[in-house]
Amino acid sequence: MKVYNITESIVCEEVDHFMSGEEYKGCRCARCRADIMALALKQLPAKYVVTEKGEIISKLESSMPQKQIDILAAVVTAGKIVSSSPRHKNI
Repeated sequence: MKVYNITESIVCEEVDHFMSGEEYKGCRCARCRADIMALALKQLPAKYVVTEKGEIISKLESSMPQKQIDILAAVVTAGKIVSSSPRHKNI
């Protein structure tokens, strides 16, 4: 059995959506994406699941409006931090 943090997959989807949008003006390299993911995940509670049923329940809980706002806020905040100070040389 595999244990994983379902919050990570939800944040991953949101980061991809955020970075592909026109409103994001920062770097889109893999390093910046990983930094945004890490910063956003630090702001959110982990949700570990083992079973498919647990994954479905956790995704349903995450679709509640306040949870969606919390996830989006964490991603946007992380995106602003990373785009203002990327941790790589100019590409």
